[in-house]
Amino acid sequence: MCLARGWGSLIVSKMPGPCNPGNTRYEGRERVLDLKFETGADHNDIREAVGKLCAQFPGEYWRDLDKRDAYPSEFVTAMTEGGFLSVLVPEAYGGSGMGLEAAVAILEAVHAAGSNGAACHAQMYTMGTVLRHGSEAQKQKWLPQIASGALRLQAFGVTEPTAGTDTLAIKTTATRQGDTYVVNGQKVWTSRAQHSDLMLLLARTTPRDQVEKRTDGLSVFVVDMRDASPEQLRIQPIDAMLNHATTEIFIDNLTIPAENLIGIEGKGLRYILDGMNAERILIAAECVGDAHWFVGKSRDYANERVVFGRPIGQNQGVQFPIARNYMELEAARMMVYAAARAFDAGQDVGAMANMAKLFASEASWKAADTCLQTHGGFGFASEYDVERKFRETRLYQVAPISTNLILSYLSEHVLKLPRSF
Repeated sequence: MCLARGWGSLIVSKMPGPCNPGNTRYEGRERVLDLKFETGADHNDIREAVGKLCAQFPGEYWRDLDKRDAYPSEFVTAMTEGGFLSVLVPEAYGGSGMGLEAAVAILEAVHAAGSNGAACHAQMYTMGTVLRHGSEAQKQKWLPQIASGALRLQAFGVTEPTAGTDTLAIKTTATRQGDTYVVNGQKVWTSRAQHSDLMLLLARTTPRDQVEKRTDGLSVFVVDMRDASPEQLRIQPIDAMLNHATTEIFIDNLTIPAENLIGIEGKGLRYILDGMNAERILIAAECVGDAHWFVGKSRDYANERVVFGRPIGQNQGVQFPIARNYMELEAARMMVYAAARAFDAGQDVGAMANMAKLFASEASWKAADTCLQTHGGFGFASEYDVERKFRETRLYQVAPISTNLILSYLSEHVLKLPRSF
């Protein structure tokens, strides 16, 4: 299906069915989440197409992957073949050439359907560094294959064990030797590295004590991991609380062609930060989708769960938190789409992207907590998918940027308070 040729808006999710009077168990069935929102743009066709695709991957599919800590290859392939992952690649390079707002609608719909876009969302936005800062030769070399799915660019090598979010403190080095760079160092929390052909890598090309500006001296490279030997590039999975395909990478004398340098040597931090605004808006869209799923799940269970001869949703102690979650979801959704539209208009969206990510992640986390509480003991049973989604959405309080760093950014850059670090 070609993304640019029309889609629609029915999001299907696994919802609980009627329970018996004893409420010991209930049978699941497919149900339409009929929460409706206005976004300022009509992307209902996108949501319908994504919803239909995700219906082929119900809760049982994701639970099985979770148990095996396995990568959703079939889902990623379907998303690729549907054209959803090439939405931000210009038509000149084989993509759909649509804006970030369309990408937001895609990932929102994925998560609202109970699926998880983290397995493939980097294929959407990581290429933006190449698109905005790469040479024409680099764009021609990589973007068409990324758009078709022939090449996967899903790995983003920035974070290091001793640096964390202090990106200027990274220790991975890239030393120029003739027509190559030799890279040594270590990366951590590099998701999807085992399922990616290319990796976007940030490394120091000038020692920190030799740069004029503290933000200089870092450079960005595209690494073709298929060319690296196991001795040069060792990828080690990290056992985590959720199935996120995240890894630690050890780099030892890895040789990269100099032609794989993106932009100007030493100016890579700006290129990376530029791409992070898109990432934060898209992650916020996933949070909105999660919140949508949790609110719908809570509402349906509260209507159907009967205790003391009445549905628990009749009790204000149950219905008020769900109503508040709905309100926060709608507010977050408007913030996310506003940020996406501003990004598409070429505006400076640093503050908007950060606020959207923080607000949406908090809305999804609160909705997750309400959903678990509404389900009571059944919320902890894996077959209901609540505990899986509960774990998944908790991540966004920490990554891709923590709440406290967003608050620090707003304090300094928007409110003009003294820098705190």
